[in-house]
Amino acid sequence: MEELPVKAVNVPRLMISAAYKSSGKTLVSLGIISNLVQGGESVRSFKKGPDYIDPMWHRLATGNECRNLDPFLMGSDGCLDSFLRNSDVKSLSLIEGNHGLHDGMSIDGSDSSAGLSLLLKSPVLLVVDSRKMNRGVAALVMGMQSMSPKAHIAGVILNQVRGSRQEEKQRKAIEQYCGIPVLGAIPADKELVITERQLGLTTVGESSDAETVIRSAGQRVAGYCDMQTVRSLFFTAPSLEEHCRQRGRVQAEPSVTIGVFRDPAFCFYYPENLEALEEKGARLVFVNALEDSCLPEVDGLYLGGGFPESFFGELSGNQTLLQEVRDRAASGIPLYAECGGLIYLSRKALYAGRSYPLADVLPFDIGFQSRPVGHGYLDLISSRDSPWFARGERVKAHEFHYSKPVRADGKSIYQFDVLWGYGVTGKRDGALNKNLLASFAHLHAIGNPGWAGKFVSLASEYKAGGRVLAT
Repeated sequence: MEELPVKAVNVPRLMISAAYKSSGKTLVSLGIISNLVQGGESVRSFKKGPDYIDPMWHRLATGNECRNLDPFLMGSDGCLDSFLRNSDVKSLSLIEGNHGLHDGMSIDGSDSSAGLSLLLKSPVLLVVDSRKMNRGVAALVMGMQSMSPKAHIAGVILNQVRGSRQEEKQRKAIEQYCGIPVLGAIPADKELVITERQLGLTTVGESSDAETVIRSAGQRVAGYCDMQTVRSLFFTAPSLEEHCRQRGRVQAEPSVTIGVFRDPAFCFYYPENLEALEEKGARLVFVNALEDSCLPEVDGLYLGGGFPESFFGELSGNQTLLQEVRDRAASGIPLYAECGGLIYLSRKALYAGRSYPLADVLPFDIGFQSRPVGHGYLDLISSRDSPWFARGERVKAHEFHYSKPVRADGKSIYQFDVLWGYGVTGKRDGALNKNLLASFAHLHAIGNPGWAGKFVSLASEYKAGGRVLAT
């Protein structure tokens, strides 16, 4: 294979991270973005990890699509390539970390936010929750600096500061012992919060005051942080090496139509998954499961994740659409469902003491637990050949669900054995039924490059009158 030439790319960039989760890095990130955009800057944003919700807030704040960068799901090369494809030398690229700077699956930290910052050669602005500390905060920051992988922490923002005395002690200690500047000290504000729920923050669609929250975050960051210096940090990042390849999307002429459930109940989609389907020749049409009474003419259906439990009344009440989905599934239409989509396809959901009849495509009911059933990354291996995956294929994905099947009839056939994680049964994941694959796993198209092509190929066969049945 001919080796591609390499060129240096100067992308202004900065990672916002924290010592540990729930330190306020999302609100700080939104505040910085808001200020930059108000100042006339073009901002591209990225979110480390498998998060769906934070990118929705970023997208509203920047006006641009937010991309996930996840070494476990996408691999290091996939993360670097995605960053280069979706960043811009004329824009400022902000990367929000996840959890703490050094939290990750691997003991060497290569998949942590610190590891990602080294991969992207990005300086880090560390957000520190100031509560319950004074000069000892310097020990925390020193630990962040010295632990491997050694991220380049270029500055600190103190958050939830109780008063000027605490701020002074923390500022002096960090600057003396850590040798880096404190670029802001934001006092606590009980009014400025993004409500958290069991899966993280509430979505933009559920927050009627989302734009007000972003604007208020911007005002607080502007009022308590040195935005001029924060902006300058983006330009301290060294150049990245990029192999000279076509960076734009190559999209095939549409040959099939795939319906995508997209509404407040089903809103978890990686943009790369939808783009991958389009690049393979799918025209996407969107279905609102809460309002649409019928399906459009489609050759395949994609039901993503989300919060169906928040809308069971509306979903169960829309019996006309449920019947259409049931009929299409029976006809052998290719149907790919993730988490919330799997719940929708079950016989019924048992939630908060009530029973909600659903699509009745899968042979089990869904019950909800008080604690997560599956939470974290999934490592799966295909145990059989199907139109979707070959026997022996490995799939890396993630899951976060409080639900699991109950009252199953034992007839389900599964695509995957679970090597790590929970899946549908604790040992299996990916229920198969004709050309349907329904799973608790969320996969990313960059880490599973064959998925979109197989989906479109199945849709083409269905359109032509073929019926390839998974067994």
